[in-house]
Amino acid sequence: MASASAGAGSTAELIRQARTWLVEDPDPDTRGELETLLTAAEAGDRDAVDELADRFAGTLQFGTAGLRGEIGAGPMRMNRSVVIRAAGGLAAYLTAQGQGDGLVVIGYDARHKSYDFARDTAAVMVGAGLRAALLSRPLPTPVLAFAVRHLGAAAGVMVTASHNPPQDNGYKVYLGDGSQIVPPADSGIAAEIAAIGPLADVPLSDEGWQVFGDEVVEAYLDRVASVVDRHSPRDLSVVYTPLHGVGRDTLTAAFARAGFAAPHVVAEQAEPDADFPTVAFPNPEEPGAMDLSFAAARELGPDIVIANDPDADRCAVAVPDRAAEAGWRMLRGDEVGALLATHLVHQRATGTFAASIVSSSLLSRIAARAGLDYADTLTGFKWISRVEGLRYGYEEALGYCVDPGGVRDKDGISAALAVAELAAELKAKGRTLSDLLDDIALEYGLHATDQLSVRVADLSLIGDAMTRLRERPPASLAGLTVTIAEDLTQGSGALPPTDGLRYHLAGAGPVEAARVIVRPSGTEPKLKCYLEVVLPVPGGADTLAATRTRAAEVLSALKTDLASAAGI
Repeated sequence: MASASAGAGSTAELIRQARTWLVEDPDPDTRGELETLLTAAEAGDRDAVDELADRFAGTLQFGTAGLRGEIGAGPMRMNRSVVIRAAGGLAAYLTAQGQGDGLVVIGYDARHKSYDFARDTAAVMVGAGLRAALLSRPLPTPVLAFAVRHLGAAAGVMVTASHNPPQDNGYKVYLGDGSQIVPPADSGIAAEIAAIGPLADVPLSDEGWQVFGDEVVEAYLDRVASVVDRHSPRDLSVVYTPLHGVGRDTLTAAFARAGFAAPHVVAEQAEPDADFPTVAFPNPEEPGAMDLSFAAARELGPDIVIANDPDADRCAVAVPDRAAEAGWRMLRGDEVGALLATHLVHQRATGTFAASIVSSSLLSRIAARAGLDYADTLTGFKWISRVEGLRYGYEEALGYCVDPGGVRDKDGISAALAVAELAAELKAKGRTLSDLLDDIALEYGLHATDQLSVRVADLSLIGDAMTRLRERPPASLAGLTVTIAEDLTQGSGALPPTDGLRYHLAGAGPVEAARVIVRPSGTEPKLKCYLEVVLPVPGGADTLAATRTRAAEVLSALKTDLASAAGI
């Protein structure tokens, strides 16, 4: 951990702060951890002092992503003390909004401390005079998002860190429309959290909250099964992995309810396991995360591979590919986004399609060709879900909202069913998802996307890279002239301000246009750069392979030049 060593005076103050925290901490695990650190720090261990300085450097900030961070003692970590304060602030906010007798429904995944954080939240809500209900067991985030709307709740809380590393946990808040919070609700809740005094002043009830049986899950499954046409083909074989998360039981039940054969679940990753032992990072996009799925696919020969992230709000899809080293290729989120959009257009969908600005511009072309409205949003489903008249929304990071009337958030279960329906329809015609992607490229031009993602241990490196790009914006990238360089902190068109940079590049040669967006991740210590190049395919199917090769070359050059410009 990066932190400056504390001097003698500041060390004494650190120890005082930590001792004060220790007295309030209700969790024996984090109390023991902090006591060990304190003993070492008081004995002069500089590493222990630096660790204390890091944990007490401030307060874990509540924002539009709620809370997310490493589990441990101290105000800069996720722990029961921090969660009780967050729950107290949420309860105070709801009361101030005239919802002091409202229902707060609480879900949780299978990560370390998730149940403890969920139960503490229920205890705080009841202690504050609200009604609270816990979901029956560790369940996917989409079930909680559905439950908020289904039950007419004032708010919902999901305890999850999604696809973060195993040492992390998080706290995601939904308001009564079933969408994640956005400004000014986030700052309003944060202000109430900051106003809480000693932890002992937060009333905690020992009882009084409801614990659901399976009725909410059953209602969710009924809704999800209705996403697909009951008369569409069902002949499809699937290898599936929940990546040690909580998606398996819900997804397999959804497949059964919709009439699909049970997917083959990757045995090594089937059970929820908070340590995620078979992957470096429990995210289908990370290198190696899909290796066991591809090994199963090579043995079983399914039509497609589907994966959820640990809280099952994201959906990854892979297809057979002889050119790929594993024999299977992960589709990019933009590719799945375009496939689902095309599927919905063929089903004569009405309403508005939407995607965040970091996603491919292809969706706007698909919507325009179909005569549908389209909207760009800032990054995150908290924005996508609020688009008026939304029929379908997606984000390149494997998030898809195919049923906004049921779940107004990304939903990896309903998206998996929609992908399965599309793949089965194509199979009945002797075609594949890859064939449909070819059709899309021929009709709209090849929209090739990629991402440069840099994980850091020192968050200041991200700020340094953003400052460098702001002070010295590149004039060209990959030999393409930067025609517009936007600092998104000023807002752009109808979009509110956000910490990001967007470059539009002029076409040259076979390239029609290109676009680059750079932003810090809102949930992980990463700098993320989103790249897109658009190339027409004038020669038809015979030139598609060569066009893809050229697009890959341009994307690679964009990565190299951007990394150099950012100093990463």
